[in-house]
Amino acid sequence: MKPSARSVAFQTLLSVENDDAYANLLLPKLLKQARLEQRDAGMAQELAFGTLRRQGTYDRIIEVAAGRKLSEITGPAKILLRLGAHQLLSMRVSPHAAINETVNLAKEVASQGAVGFVNGCLRRISERDYQQWIELITADVSDPIELLAITYSHPAWVVRALQKGLDADGRGDELAALLESDNISPKVNLVALPGLAHDADVVDHKPTDASPIGFELESGDPGRLDSVIAGRLRVQDAGSQLAALALSRFDMGTALVGDQPELWLDMCAGPGGKAALLAAEARSHGARLTASELQPHRTSLVVSALGQSGLIDGVEIVTTDAREWGTTTPNKFDRILLDAPCSGLGALRRRPEARWRKQPKDIGELSRLQEQLLTSAWLALKPGGVLAYVTCSPHIGETASVIEWAARKFGASFEQLDTATTLSQINPKLELNSSRKSVQLWSHIHGTDDLFIALIRKSLG
Repeated sequence: MKPSARSVAFQTLLSVENDDAYANLLLPKLLKQARLEQRDAGMAQELAFGTLRRQGTYDRIIEVAAGRKLSEITGPAKILLRLGAHQLLSMRVSPHAAINETVNLAKEVASQGAVGFVNGCLRRISERDYQQWIELITADVSDPIELLAITYSHPAWVVRALQKGLDADGRGDELAALLESDNISPKVNLVALPGLAHDADVVDHKPTDASPIGFELESGDPGRLDSVIAGRLRVQDAGSQLAALALSRFDMGTALVGDQPELWLDMCAGPGGKAALLAAEARSHGARLTASELQPHRTSLVVSALGQSGLIDGVEIVTTDAREWGTTTPNKFDRILLDAPCSGLGALRRRPEARWRKQPKDIGELSRLQEQLLTSAWLALKPGGVLAYVTCSPHIGETASVIEWAARKFGASFEQLDTATTLSQINPKLELNSSRKSVQLWSHIHGTDDLFIALIRKSLG
């Protein structure tokens, strides 16, 4: 198969469907192998990620156009139809080109019978535009959640979870805007590492609205920037930057305890983005950082991230189960970042296949792990120390419910700090709910992933 934007996108979607591949990890490898021009590489990315984002809607349309259930469409045909539907309904591709090029691809990867089926189905899809198809496939839908799920291509249970998260933040009427933002390709954010980045590194980049050390890459491959190659700038969502800064800059005068440096811990440090920012902050403030990961391959990513930025000296990097920190080193650390494993429902823009893979039962399993990790972090925290609990999810079961559980478990020594005030001091322009102590960032408001951030202090005495 001759490499092209469509063939690379097809290979990506096929691997996501059949092999549980992650598009954000696989696509760059396939693009490197294909050696496409930058314009074609950009088209391949939009084809793959755009198709995954709106897959739920396209599947409903395909069933109508094909006159059969999706489960009855086997082999490459289903992937080809989704790919063709995205070109016809959501891209500036002429119907003639969208159909012909997809059919030509079908001739290379599918049977002769499948080629004719794909051709006929795509021609029926081309007879209506996107809005007309939405009206047709939702005509008999009365449930408002189901209607939004079909229209904005999310599982219904995810829509309900996002609604509850918005309600808790006083934004209950913004559900449609949030769902739509999940279907828009996010801008590439860069972090200018404190103490390393120069003014010349960021002069050509627009500052982000969210992070005071964040910038947007307007176009091109960030991996080709000299500042990124040298490690002074790193690709990092602005919300992740704020999560690290909330911890490192909370009540920061000097990072000394008596005449000793503060000890910081990044408990779940892989792949190393927040660890690099914390390491730069620790160096600036005279603190010492330990970065921990469970899996050796993720530890190696942390080593690579810190090494690229020249921050590895003075940082202890260990491979261990973070649930053991509380028993092996009790009352040791002054500041701990717990960026807990979670459902990732706050990063559906970047990992669109996650919405189709996660199930409601996953939340219960993850919340139990989050409670175990939070217990370990709490025990490893010094009296008077500060802990940042962070998840890339707005699901109540992974956010407010975990904090409420911790408050009950740890009792009088548990002090939830005013994270909203801390972030407002870091960036006064942030639009936050000042009536709650924790912070929930939103893609449709802040341009970040939907990160939850809660600062907690272990009270003295």
